[in-house]
This record gives sequence, C-alpha cells and structure tokens, in this order.
Amino acid sequence: MNEFSNTEFIKSEALKMGFDFCGIAAAKELPEDAKVLEAWLQKGFHGDMTYMENNFDLRIDPRKLVPGAKSVITFLKNYYPEDSSINEASKQDAKIAKYAWGEDYHEVIRTQLFNLLDTYRKKIGPIEGRGFVDSAPVLERTWAKLAGAGWIGKNGNLIQTKAGSFFFIATLIVDLPLIYDQPISKDYCGTCTKCIDACPTQAILPNKTIEANHCISYFTIELKAAEINTDRNYNDWAFGCDVCQDVCPWNRFSKAHTEKAFKPLNTLIAMNKEAWLQIEETTFKERFSKSPLLRSKLKGIVRNIEYLSNRS
Repeated sequence: MNEFSNTEFIKSEALKMGFDFCGIAAAKELPEDAKVLEAWLQKGFHGDMTYMENNFDLRIDPRKLVPGAKSVITFLKNYYPEDSSINEASKQDAKIAKYAWGEDYHEVIRTQLFNLLDTYRKKIGPIEGRGFVDSAPVLERTWAKLAGAGWIGKNGNLIQTKAGSFFFIATLIVDLPLIYDQPISKDYCGTCTKCIDACPTQAILPNKTIEANHCISYFTIELKAAEINTDRNYNDWAFGCDVCQDVCPWNRFSKAHTEKAFKPLNTLIAMNKEAWLQIEETTFKERFSKSPLLRSKLKGIVRNIEYLSNRS
C-alpha cells in the first residue's frame, strides 16, 4: 500500500469504528503554541493543575513523545445528547456537563483507538505509534485544527461549521508517512462574543485565552482542595459546565450522537442537590462505576453541592 491508499484506509476505518471525523497532519514542532503555552503558564492561569507545567518539550513536539513520529491523526467523536435528555437536565439544580452523562469517554475511546491501531497494523504492516485521549502532553486542539477538523473558538473549543463543538478529540501519533490535510483558513467566530458574555465566572479572556483557574470546570473537577474559595458565582453547576458551548451559535447544528456508551447513566441527569447529599458511597460507586464523575469522587461532588447550597 502507498501513502494515498494508507490514508484512505485509515480514514474509512475510523468512520466504521464510529468516529465522526478523521484528519491527518504532519508531525512537527509547534513553536507558536510553545510561546502561547509558556505565557499562559507564567500568568498562572492553570491554577493547581501543576501537571500542565510538566513535559513542556513533549507537548510542543510529538516526535519527542513518540520517537520517529511522522503523522498526527486526529479523530472526533460526537457526544451531543438527545433533546429529551437535555430538556430533563435543564430542570435540575445540580447540573452535570453533557460530556459526563454517559460512560467515561477516556475508556470508551481509548479502546476504540487500540482496536483501530490493531486494524491498521494488520492491513498496512508494522506501525509504531501511541493513542491519546486527553491523557498525555498532547496539544490535541492544535493538531485537530492542523488536520482540518475545524477552528479554535474564542471559548477555546474546537468548532465545526456543520456540527458545532460537542466533540471528544482523540489523537494517534504514528511513524507512518501519510497524505496530510489542510487547516481551515478562516476563523468563523467573527465578531461574535456570546461565549465571553455568557461565561458565569468571566473566565474567557480576549485572544482566545482561557483563565482556567476561574473556569467552573476547574473548580468542580480539577480543584482538589477540601473547600472552594472564590467570589465568582457559578450558578447551579455541580460537575463541569456547558455554558460557553450552549450559547455558541454554531451548536445549533449539533446532532444527537449514536454512541450507546454515551447515553445517560442511571438517572444521572435527574439527580438534584438533595439526592447527591443523601446518596451513600457504596451506592455512588455502584451506580456510577463507569462514569467520569469518579474523577471527583463522591466527596468532591458533595463539596461542590455544599458550595452551591451556601451560595443560593
């Protein structure tokens, strides 16, 4: 097989596996991203996420992360739920971000990536590579942009004109030369500032800069402190936040996903403050054993709920 046929096979198999997009960029150093990341870290916008400071060289050059790398393959997987689930969730006083309604996307997509790589090897031959799902020093949004998946919006999310931004991004870095896609040349956000205006904690700054240490997702998921200490009101969000995506005009084109693993788990979206405060540890672990909420553990969610209750 040649580079063209290999590229066609890789993309067609990705769609068969259930991914909604597959694009490819040449593995290279990212000097501009390095400058932006360094400045962002120096301003302390990463808060307590000290892991962002680690492996800087690997983040800006995938060839150091995967020796011999020639191509960075980006996959997108839609997680936008059905309208009926959205309507039910809108009534709750302890909101959960849509990405966490189903099974943990890390595990679901990681398995699919491994299966894909195995399929590629059987057809193409020996391939050295590694797959990543939000779990390593990879600038996945930049690679997605370079692979023609979309543009990076003012809220920091990757956006597509025909499908919005409710996508998981997965990355496969391989030592295989392929045919590379072209980035989208235009930023279709234009003069729109809806995400900036709607952010409850004013965490979206100019020039597509996110003050992550003031983001609701940071407070409710990444922050490990026993108590939340902020003067910024984040409404009814108990785990993550969808505000900047919900108000984005491009998400009017979002369509319900078809991944069974992402369907809402065990009445999760019907849980309210009282239910979270009453649930026992054993029940929590049993009911949400496959959920991303395990990242925060029950004590983390209870902390978030108590903060919301004290602010109301």
